[in-house]
Amino acid sequence: MIPYNQRRLLEGAVTVVTLAVAAFFLLYLGARDTARNIVGQTASLEIVARKEAELGLDRPIAVQFADWAGSALTGDFGRSWFTGEPVADAVVGRLPVTLSLTIGAVVLSAIVAIVIGALAAGRRGAADRSVQILSVVGASIPGFLLALILVVIFALNLGWFPATGYVRPEASVLGWLATITLPVIALSVGAIAAVAQQVRGSMIDALRLDYVRTLRARGLPDRRVVYRHVLRNAAGPALSMLGLQFVIIFGGAVVVEQVFSLPGLGQSAISATSRGDVPLIMGVILVTAVIVVLVNLAVDLAQAWLNPKVRLS
Repeated sequence: MIPYNQRRLLEGAVTVVTLAVAAFFLLYLGARDTARNIVGQTASLEIVARKEAELGLDRPIAVQFADWAGSALTGDFGRSWFTGEPVADAVVGRLPVTLSLTIGAVVLSAIVAIVIGALAAGRRGAADRSVQILSVVGASIPGFLLALILVVIFALNLGWFPATGYVRPEASVLGWLATITLPVIALSVGAIAAVAQQVRGSMIDALRLDYVRTLRARGLPDRRVVYRHVLRNAAGPALSMLGLQFVIIFGGAVVVEQVFSLPGLGQSAISATSRGDVPLIMGVILVTAVIVVLVNLAVDLAQAWLNPKVRLS
């Protein structure tokens, strides 16, 4: 396991570095218009040049990258060009909101998808057809549209949940749950559909294996065979799909946060992109890349633990 872990860590680090280099050069090569946006469209060329010198945009791009990378290695990602707020503080302050939505949606998706996927595979018939229909419908509804529907029904009409805003868990756990419930549901429906289909297909394949017939021939109850033996055998593909859905949900949180006015990374990323706030964009990209790499690494290690053949491959 140790060589496998080291190899996956190295691959993840290379991915993050490659993405950081590509993003930096692409963003900074087009950042000169940002100086004009900051000082105003009517500012003279001399004022624009001074702002470019203040931001360091008058230096060679390689020198800019070397300075940024050296500071980033110490945790200093610079300051926002528009607000002056340290990028690290801006990202760290908003990251818990996005992670709470993402982790909540992934946990909800895993629980619901495993239950209905196992139900469809174990009983087949009407239950199987119903799950497949619901999965197709769930996968077809865009997250932002579902978010709007949930707001109209459960926030505006019924008043069960707040339509907008965010309450931090340290202030009120119940208030925090109330503010993330609808966003979590909006983010999890598509993931439930995808993971449930994966669980169903993997379990149906596992049910055809010889060891399952042997267990049933020994008189073990079907429920025990399905939920204790078959479901564990189908955990690998379902785990891979769940890891992929984590990345999709994390990206989908950008739009859902806008719908519910949540102060997460999505709102910060959209604002920074529209203004051309390159240091803040770089901070969001780098943190997102690290999270995605760590999630993929955790999934790979879990797969290797479940199936030794993965380590050998």
